[in-house]
Amino acid sequence: MSTLEQVKTAPVRTEGVRGWWESARTFLTEVRNEMSRVTWPSRREVYGTTLVVILTAAFFGLYLWGLDLALTWVINSFYRAFGAAA
Repeated sequence: MSTLEQVKTAPVRTEGVRGWWESARTFLTEVRNEMSRVTWPSRREVYGTTLVVILTAAFFGLYLWGLDLALTWVINSFYRAFGAAA
């Protein structure tokens, strides 16, 4: 039986504080079981992906900054050409 089937068929107790306590206990037990199945990345993988994210963010930041400067120049040139410059 899969975990999903267990969750679907698990009885839900709504009898005051005791029902809440049992639900919380069941939830935490299931969390602990799921966390034991997680495959955690190695330090090298975390370093590599962090570096990729930082470099990508820097690249697109510079790209968008340059694009903004170019479009600002084009729009200002257009306004100057048609006499609407401030």
